[in-house]
Amino acid sequence: MSHPDPYGSTEPRGWDRPAPALPWPDTDLEPGPWRPAPAAPTHPTEPGGYARPGAAPDTYAAPDTYAGPDTYAAPDTYAGPDTYAGPYPNSGRRHDGPGRYDGPPAGDRGRPDGPEHRGPWGEPARDDEYPTAQIAPVRDEPTDQIPAVRDEPEPEPPPGRRGRGRRRASAERPPTTTPTTSRAGRNLPAAIGVGVALGAAVVVPLFFFMPAFLAVLATAVGIGIWEMARAVRRSGAHPPLAPLVAGGVITVGLAWFAGPDALCLGLLVTVLGTMIWRLGDGPGNYQRDLTAATLIAVYVPFLAGFAAMLAAAPGDGHLRVLVTLVAVVLSDTGGYAAGVSFGKHPMAPTISPKKSWEGFAGSVTAAAAGSAVLLWVLFDVAPWWGALFGMAISVSAVLGDLAESMIKRDLGVKDMSNLLPGHGGLMDRLDSILFAVPVAYLLLAVFVPVVS
Repeated sequence: MSHPDPYGSTEPRGWDRPAPALPWPDTDLEPGPWRPAPAAPTHPTEPGGYARPGAAPDTYAAPDTYAGPDTYAAPDTYAGPDTYAGPYPNSGRRHDGPGRYDGPPAGDRGRPDGPEHRGPWGEPARDDEYPTAQIAPVRDEPTDQIPAVRDEPEPEPPPGRRGRGRRRASAERPPTTTPTTSRAGRNLPAAIGVGVALGAAVVVPLFFFMPAFLAVLATAVGIGIWEMARAVRRSGAHPPLAPLVAGGVITVGLAWFAGPDALCLGLLVTVLGTMIWRLGDGPGNYQRDLTAATLIAVYVPFLAGFAAMLAAAPGDGHLRVLVTLVAVVLSDTGGYAAGVSFGKHPMAPTISPKKSWEGFAGSVTAAAAGSAVLLWVLFDVAPWWGALFGMAISVSAVLGDLAESMIKRDLGVKDMSNLLPGHGGLMDRLDSILFAVPVAYLLLAVFVPVVS
């Protein structure tokens, strides 16, 4: 059975058949006389709206109603580009007829009305979109009419109100006053008052009850060890405080009762006790901590032990301590006065910038003159030996001051503590004395033999 020839039909093939007639002409393929000329782009539509091709600007057809080919009816009716009638009464324009525009309403005057300030439907912009439109323009005024700015004093606050940065003073809270400082950087009244109090704390028990002087000396040693241990912690070292304080007090007591040999024994016991105590904290930084502890043990209790041996001398121990302290005070006072008045050449600018050679000369002169008179009166020693004693004490006191200044500068501290107003810490007052008492003990043992 033969199959029918699919191409044997007398009808035209698919690609030769004419297209079926459509109920409306295809405007994209078959131009007709109804097709309008290209027009300006139409506006976007709202949901459900339809923009008729070729419609002029401002022409809008809302939701469409289909009534037949090429026939559209919509609730909105447009009579021209500038004529609008529809459900938008607040569009911002007033239309009275086809092609007629009377300008914006009274409430819209002053708004930006250029093409760049219109909405998507050609309506003027709202006030909340362009708030700067209501700002009055700035007029260029001549500069000669601008008043010049004058520097007027700040007005005084009204009565009953205090100015900025001032604290209200009352009977319980007196007004704050800045303490006066001298050229040497000290609060001079506070320094003098604290110095007198310290002198009284030493001299009164020295002359009236000698065991009380030992208690004062042991207390000073304990405070000095605490200040030194606190200061060296800034370098990372942590010497054990408890064995240092206990060993320092024992060292001073041994020197008081047994002399130089017991003083050396006390130093040895203090260092060994510190080594054993430090073992409990492990091997970390052991050498650094032990080095700092040894420095403190030698610097504070060992040197202070010579003051205990001076006071323990039979018969005239209190006088030996007195002449040593007076020589140190005269050296400090003479150096301060000469340095403030005549100091121009720094003595050690990298260690203590305020010390000068003029101040050093004043220290030596004052200590030599005072010691010559004092040793001649108290011990019947020739004045030139007394002057030599004063000069030696002054040099050792200055060296002690420089040594502690170097330690403080290396640690990055100004004072060892703030315990004494106007002086800093107690070690800032003991630095000169600690270096002076070993020299005084040796020289007085030669100039004034001990009567046993």
